[in-house]
Amino acid sequence: MSFGEKIASIMERPGQDPVTKDEVPWWMKYAGRGVGTIGGFFAILLGAWGCVGIIMGSVSALIAGMWQMVAGFLVIIIEAPCCCLFIDFVQNLSDWVDRKPYWQRAAVYCLIALPAIILDAGLGTIFGSGLIFATGIIYGLMSLGKKASVDDMRMAAAVETQVTPSSNMRSTLVENAHPIGFSIAPDSNV
Repeated sequence: MSFGEKIASIMERPGQDPVTKDEVPWWMKYAGRGVGTIGGFFAILLGAWGCVGIIMGSVSALIAGMWQMVAGFLVIIIEAPCCCLFIDFVQNLSDWVDRKPYWQRAAVYCLIALPAIILDAGLGTIFGSGLIFATGIIYGLMSLGKKASVDDMRMAAAVETQVTPSSNMRSTLVENAHPIGFSIAPDSNV
């Protein structure tokens, strides 16, 4: 058993199917979970720090901080339900979200990260919500799926290069374009 398989067996969720149904690499799944968990904690802490902005009379900083704290808590509930064992519905919610496609999770994470940045573009808000946004980007990349094999990409590239120019009367100039060669500059004395 390799080191990666040992780590994967340790990190399995209870009742999880040991055979993965998608072709996403194991390291990318754990990167999404790790960035989401760490980003959620930072979003909560920096959101609380942003709420202190009400002392200076900045209502938008207070609203942005509260939004960031709620977004961070939501990400922690979904990505690391073990951190919220005291709430009884967390595991059910996390399992429900895990059954959804990756692109939906990516869209939700990216959308919940933006309002705090729009309301208050401070460094704490950008960093805390930025980590949630980065989690959304990772899940977006996971939704793209596995890259094609080298042979498939070569075959697709060969098919694209076999296009020949047409001598049809209705063909366009772009299809019949020839590469520009070097020629002698015209005589300017004429």
